[in-house]
Amino acid sequence: MTKMTAGRALAKVLENWDIDHLYGITADSINNTVDGLYEEREHLNYIQVRHEEVGALAAAADAKLTGKIGVSFGSAGPGAVHLLNGLYDAKMDHVPVLALVGQSATGIMNTNFFQEMNQDPMVADVAQFHKQVTNADQIPYVVDEAIRSAYATRSVSVVILPDDLSGQEIEFNGFKTTPFATVPQKPTLDPVAVQAVATQLAQAKRPIMWVGQGGRGQRDAVVQVAEQFNLPVLTTVPATGVMPTDHPLLMGSRGRLGTKPGFEVSQAADLVLFVGTNYPFARFLPAGVKFIQVNNNLADLGKQRDADMTVLADAGDFLQALAATKVTRSETTFVKAAKQDKVNWNKWLAQLAADDHDGLAAEGVIAAVKAAATDDAVFGLDVGNNTEWSIRQLPFNQDQRFAMSAWYGTMGFGMPAGLAGKLSYPDKQVWSISGDGGFAMVMPDILTEVKYQLPVINVVLENQALGFIGHEKLTAGQAPYGIDLVGADWAGMAKNMGAIGLTATNLSELKTAMAKIAQLQADGNQLPIVLDAKIKNVDPIDTSFVPVDPDQFDDKTITAYREQYAVDETLQPALSTLMKAIG
Repeated sequence: MTKMTAGRALAKVLENWDIDHLYGITADSINNTVDGLYEEREHLNYIQVRHEEVGALAAAADAKLTGKIGVSFGSAGPGAVHLLNGLYDAKMDHVPVLALVGQSATGIMNTNFFQEMNQDPMVADVAQFHKQVTNADQIPYVVDEAIRSAYATRSVSVVILPDDLSGQEIEFNGFKTTPFATVPQKPTLDPVAVQAVATQLAQAKRPIMWVGQGGRGQRDAVVQVAEQFNLPVLTTVPATGVMPTDHPLLMGSRGRLGTKPGFEVSQAADLVLFVGTNYPFARFLPAGVKFIQVNNNLADLGKQRDADMTVLADAGDFLQALAATKVTRSETTFVKAAKQDKVNWNKWLAQLAADDHDGLAAEGVIAAVKAAATDDAVFGLDVGNNTEWSIRQLPFNQDQRFAMSAWYGTMGFGMPAGLAGKLSYPDKQVWSISGDGGFAMVMPDILTEVKYQLPVINVVLENQALGFIGHEKLTAGQAPYGIDLVGADWAGMAKNMGAIGLTATNLSELKTAMAKIAQLQADGNQLPIVLDAKIKNVDPIDTSFVPVDPDQFDDKTITAYREQYAVDETLQPALSTLMKAIG
């Protein structure tokens, strides 16, 4: 057996699991663990962040972008508390993350020493696996167990490490047990159920398909089923990209981050086939619609809405089997109108993007990002209006990918996700898109991107307001109290940190900035870029409820909605109007 410190043995366990980087800030309660990382520095890259929250959020983003476990660490007390935001994000989105938490040395535990505290209750809710080691020999074994648990349960594991134990020498020669990063858990597919679904789709007048994260990696099958059955398709927002975003049958999403066609086709549908999702807003669909749910988790069936039919199955297996039935549907008036609804929606967004007569529109900035993005670009998206604009316009039709704080919804996710994206995919173009509210929470870690030469393109949409919350206050009839933000020279701050800072206040300046970014990329730039886009503070269209159908709503309601969001009837007729025109 080889002798080494327990901290170094810990690092070797991480390497054995193909982990090549982790995030954290060292401190007296975790110094020996960090020293072990130093001894393995040729194989394991320690990324020193400026705030533990950023490290934990980046670890969660790593897991979302790659499927591999993300790792971060923090000291006892404050460091551990700072990790919680990122750990809860990982818990809520069901991705594997490991947190290594320092602890006071065993000799002073339970003596009310500085920063000495019982941390297990603090992490008990966020972590599926949480253990504090009691001797040095346990460290590599407990860490290995924690990683297995995180992968097996797609959840958070926390290992608490008294600092003196990590510094003790142990005998360790690795493990013979093979690491497995995936756990096959596919229920047996019932062919009778598949045929029953095919029959119901064929008989329905206005069926649609709604695909969630379970459809990841099944793009060809999603497209084949959509085309074979002539189904307008919606995706949940986190599942954006499971079907190419430029496909004529993809309507986008429903809800505040959705689209007009997404709302209208789901509102008009008489059958909804839900595949691979536990979409929480399913309960708000019209009461009369037939609901068929396909999910590989028995506990999720019927959880959000009482289902007319359920199929316990892996999404990919189900979609491939459904396509194999050879059942088809012809293109109906409903489908033709849905396609035209999408065309009209995209034209309207393009019109908004091209208009800067009263200030730069967010749609214009995202359109410029879309034009500059490569076919394999990686995006880190923050929380707020910036997510609405991004999901509606960014291209996810090739090999692009993104990470967002979907269920937990924490502001400040975008920039750490971009940082993680560049570390996980160093050869790909990486963007982060944030509002000025979220960016301000984490922007000191632009220094981290500078230190490690991570040329992320960080786009800040500054409207000097918490716009997403402002909309909620507006619709609730409340005063816009606590919404306004003080603006800042984000580009200037970036320059002061050693990054490249660019500013755009209109389309002309935006064009110049994007040309500069393109030139920097062509020249092999290794510095992060901050594009400070000063946009007008306009409430983006709320598509969670789109009252434009004259068959359902009165003229007053329709006019008020169209005037509020400048939705011209010529450019954006109702789906029912399109159906009548098509005949």
